[in-house]
Amino acid sequence: MPRVTIKEIARRCGVSQGAVSYALNNQPGVSEATRARVLKVAAEMEWVPNRAARQLSAARSETFGLVLARTAQTLIEEPYFMGFVGGVESVLSEKSYALALQVVADLDEELATYRKWAAERRVDGVIVVDLRVGDPRIPLLRKLSLPAVLVGDPALADGMPCVWTDGTAAMNAALDHVASLGHRDVARVAGPPEYGDVWIRDRAFEVATRRLDLTGQVRHTDFSAVEGVAATRELLGNGARPTAIIYDNDLMAVAGLAVVQGQGLRTPDDITLVAWDDSTLCRITHPALTAMSHNIVGYGAEVTHRLLDLLNGAQPQAHLYSTPLLIIRDSSGPPPG
Repeated sequence: MPRVTIKEIARRCGVSQGAVSYALNNQPGVSEATRARVLKVAAEMEWVPNRAARQLSAARSETFGLVLARTAQTLIEEPYFMGFVGGVESVLSEKSYALALQVVADLDEELATYRKWAAERRVDGVIVVDLRVGDPRIPLLRKLSLPAVLVGDPALADGMPCVWTDGTAAMNAALDHVASLGHRDVARVAGPPEYGDVWIRDRAFEVATRRLDLTGQVRHTDFSAVEGVAATRELLGNGARPTAIIYDNDLMAVAGLAVVQGQGLRTPDDITLVAWDDSTLCRITHPALTAMSHNIVGYGAEVTHRLLDLLNGAQPQAHLYSTPLLIIRDSSGPPPG
């Protein structure tokens, strides 16, 4: 489709092209009412900046963007993103780059943030997390010509550059471990099913339980401690109580351990627990938690290096960073009896 031009926006708004340029570039010279009208019309017409013209008229912002569509409470509690952001910052600080970190309520706000950043030339590129199946952010980023590295499996990236960890191999390792201990009834407390990494683990869990002839149950949550508690209580309270539970993050695993102990059960004598990510939380609990471990700080750093390479002309590609490694600790044991 033909590109919407500043001239067309100016005609629709009844103002000069210069006024439209000031408004779209967040520069002084127009009233706030005019700026608001121009931005509204530009959004309605799906205007996107001309990347070639932008590169001629402005230098790099030396800023990368990262949008997190999570609740503030989950981000406060969840160790994963603090480690990941720490890895991003470790690279950016060496390059004298800044990180624009935006926490939003949902996917629609995230899409709006990318449009705003592109229109204002706020960032040179973005790191995109929590990929979805058929992710609407991918076509938008292409339309905006906004350089991006996606954090997730190539099956979710639709040909865009991505960095990923092998969730299928990790889930196989976790289930092979509990099966080798003799467990036949296994449950998984998972993240939101619309997230691509969760979807990949869902499929891996289903295939592996069939391969190992296990009875499997899955409870989807929002990754929070509150829902980790609720899911664990439900699993322990039903008639088909599992003897092993695998959690999609450390936070829910620690919350689940508290539920087990609060019900007078013992880990691992009555139930084996396996966490994911292996933050410090897994090592300071009693008993210490078996976990699928990978270097989260290094993951964030690798993604950032790949985005810098992309800006410097590297060819877009998918890069496997790691396969999470099973670390066996005191929460693993054979089933009761």
